[in-house]
Amino acid sequence: MGTPPADPRKKVTINTLRSLHQKREPITMITAHDFPSAHVADVAGMDMILVGDSLAMVALGMEDTSEVVLEEMILHCRSVARATKGAFTVGDLPMGSYEIAPEQALESAIRVIKEGRVQAVKLEGGLEMAPTIAKITRAGIPVLGHVGLTPQRQNALGGFRVQGKTTASALKLLEDALAVEAAGCFAVVLEAVPAEVASLITEKLQIPTIGIGAGNGCSGQVLVQVDMSGNFPPGRLLPKFVKKYGDVWSESLRAIQAYKSEVKSRAYPAPEHTYPIPKAEVADFERVINQPELDR
Repeated sequence: MGTPPADPRKKVTINTLRSLHQKREPITMITAHDFPSAHVADVAGMDMILVGDSLAMVALGMEDTSEVVLEEMILHCRSVARATKGAFTVGDLPMGSYEIAPEQALESAIRVIKEGRVQAVKLEGGLEMAPTIAKITRAGIPVLGHVGLTPQRQNALGGFRVQGKTTASALKLLEDALAVEAAGCFAVVLEAVPAEVASLITEKLQIPTIGIGAGNGCSGQVLVQVDMSGNFPPGRLLPKFVKKYGDVWSESLRAIQAYKSEVKSRAYPAPEHTYPIPKAEVADFERVINQPELDR
């Protein structure tokens, strides 16, 4: 579907991401939750596409990320994977699919890779999740870590609060980031962290950091696609770190309202939207169906 790029790019791999990091070239990452959103992100040239559990809210209308289950994530991963030809794809492990034991996490990760057809998994947590991350990476599955604000744990954190605002909490963030690096993560997301803290943590790590609300000193950036492209009506509360680069809502609303108006006025479909038939065939069809015996 759609017009492929004139010069298709090479598939982004773990080695591509490492090369970008070594060259200090920012890594671009965005979320997608279905074929169309992944298709446009891939054609736009994103380095990474994340099937984030934020799809619970933005695609499924749920209250928060804790509601989405593994089977739903796998379905969305599969849809995204079908559209993605160049970007490196990552699927989120949802709450409840990896916390019980490392063995549970590995089983879930295998399903996301085999059934979801993505290339890596992401899970939340720092030092306490290191054994789980190690279990998955030893099985040959790449893991993207996630520390700082971890939305699946919002209740324990007291809501969506910035992390690392004191020396003690910043040190804990560094400890967590170093732990997931040592456990084998190929990169780590830093969410809702002061820019200065995120920059210092980035310099202490050997793996890339992907920032979301963590300043431009990270190795790369990620945003939720429907937030940055403006898929929701004005007035929707967005995190401070979100910059709206488009207004998909207004354009879609304009198009649908125009369609409705033209249908009501019979302006659509116009002759150019219909299929031709010889006039003689129409006349013959009309003659046949209007025969008296057909009216009984």
